[in-house]
Amino acid sequence: MSETKDTAASGPKTTAASGPNDDVAEFGYERARDELVNVVKMLEQGGLDLDDSLALWERGEALARRCEEHLAGARQRVETALSHADDDEE
Repeated sequence: MSETKDTAASGPKTTAASGPNDDVAEFGYERARDELVNVVKMLEQGGLDLDDSLALWERGEALARRCEEHLAGARQRVETALSHADDDEE
């Protein structure tokens, strides 16, 4: 199964019932991280009007939160595995 990469430049697809960054909740860590890198590059380049810059900033915030969610989950899995390993040694 292959995923197509959404880029900040093409913009997220929205429906009346969803927000512009709702698709981020479906992203894996690598996809969210890669798109966040692209968002930062676009913001650093400048040249966008205020509304586009704000929309891009909001997308970057959503992507950063998604990355943090993945990292927190990974951290919890490692701590659980280490805890089980300690229990097995006793």
